[in-house]
Amino acid sequence: MVYQYKNTGVCSRSTTVTLNENNEIVDVEVVGGCNGNLKGIMSLLKGMKAEEAIQRMQGITCGSRPTSCPDQIAKALQEALNQ
Repeated sequence: MVYQYKNTGVCSRSTTVTLNENNEIVDVEVVGGCNGNLKGIMSLLKGMKAEEAIQRMQGITCGSRPTSCPDQIAKALQEALNQ
């Protein structure tokens, strides 16, 4: 399943997640944001269960913002699971 999410409250504009039939993360693509950091996060997420990734990243903030790119990835994953 491929799911695209429009990010809000962060520098990045969108997140696309690809999950397999076992809800494991096959790929994550984030448009915008901090390139190097997001490449690292995306590499770490591959093969991880979506539920575990959500648990680890949900609620992370960026500076004074109430959200972050990892939090937005968690929101994208949650919405993908809800489909």
